[in-house]
Amino acid sequence: MNSNTKSISVSELNRQAKSLLEHSFMSLRVTGEISNMVRASSGHWYFTLKDERAQVRCAMFRGRNAQVRFRPQEGSQVLCTAKVSLYEGRGDFQLIVDAMQEDGQGQLQQAFDQLKARLQAEGLFAQERKRPIPTHPRTVGVVTSATGAALHDILTAFERRYPGLQVNLYPTLVQGADAADQIVAAIRIANRHAEADVLIVGRGGGSLEDLWPFNEERVARAIIASDIPVVSAVGHEVDFSISDMVADLRAPTPTAAAELLSPDQRQIQQRLTQLQQGLQRRFDWQLKRQRERLAALRRQMRHPGDRIREQQQRCDDLEMRLQRAIQRRFELRRQRLAAASARLELQSPVRLLGKQRERLSDLYARLSTRIDALLERRRLQLGQKVGRLNAISPLATLERGYSLTQTDSGELVLDARQLRTGSAVRVRLQSGAFSAEVTDIEPATNNGD
Repeated sequence: MNSNTKSISVSELNRQAKSLLEHSFMSLRVTGEISNMVRASSGHWYFTLKDERAQVRCAMFRGRNAQVRFRPQEGSQVLCTAKVSLYEGRGDFQLIVDAMQEDGQGQLQQAFDQLKARLQAEGLFAQERKRPIPTHPRTVGVVTSATGAALHDILTAFERRYPGLQVNLYPTLVQGADAADQIVAAIRIANRHAEADVLIVGRGGGSLEDLWPFNEERVARAIIASDIPVVSAVGHEVDFSISDMVADLRAPTPTAAAELLSPDQRQIQQRLTQLQQGLQRRFDWQLKRQRERLAALRRQMRHPGDRIREQQQRCDDLEMRLQRAIQRRFELRRQRLAAASARLELQSPVRLLGKQRERLSDLYARLSTRIDALLERRRLQLGQKVGRLNAISPLATLERGYSLTQTDSGELVLDARQLRTGSAVRVRLQSGAFSAEVTDIEPATNNGD
């Protein structure tokens, strides 16, 4: 064993194997017998597909098996369209089935595929060759069975949506060996009569064998050759036929075909109501506009008397406005005159002289008050000074029993040394004075006595 070989897990191995299988095989068609059929609660199918020599596990999921038109059982021979895969959880090789049909349909399916490929190669499925379908046909031709459910569904839809529509039936078989020829003949008859604006060619659902007349080449060629546009309505929504592919329009069901070709009466009524309302609004607007124009013209074309009365009223109005203006002007002048008179009165000499007199009288009174106050203040000050002078006046000293001695020259004697024996002195008392002669002088002692 080579030690350099890289190892992988089982999960990775199964994943790579699954990827290899799914990319190596495209979709396959496999026939076999069903066994071990299991319908899971999830809706998925699990079974084994086998033949006499081998078997393979299969899974068909819910979204796919819902399209199967029969109920597969144990032992059923089926044709499966499937993809090769691998279930990673167990490493089981398996098929993922996309479609299933009974094995008897295998040859029909092969014929279907061959015709489809050939007609497609001719360009008969191309969109550019398809003719437009009338949106409001007056007559619709129906190529189908006179007793089938498809006719009933078509007529019911037309009656519900567009009761007045003309429907012409071109009856034919829609199943069996003679059906294809009758369908071709009915299409040709409809074109020969040229009564219909559009044709519905179809039937209700069924198996591939039941729907096979609509996969015949002669039917496809008749639809292509029709001068009348053709709507194909074959089977159910999941069913596709050659007629669907060559027709100008494919409808999923016969009822859907009728609905595509018939406008809904209620929608038409609603549209008509909307148009009527719009027209009424337009009419009302135009009427209003014309009435406004008429009213304007009437105002412009008034009677001359109305104009005269209007001018008279305007003159009266102007006159009243003039009077009010004159009154306002007179009032303004009176106010100005009163203001000037007031100012002149304020500047009158007599008034000014009176004001000066009043001012002089006021000043005199204020001066007298101030003089009296000044005199009173001076008297108080004088009294205070007199009091202070009296306190230090020699007269006050004399009143206490002392006297003043003066020399004959009037000099006040303060020291005995100023005198000489025989000097004349004058002595002043509190009341009166006298003259004396100095007879004796006593010098001052140390204590001043």
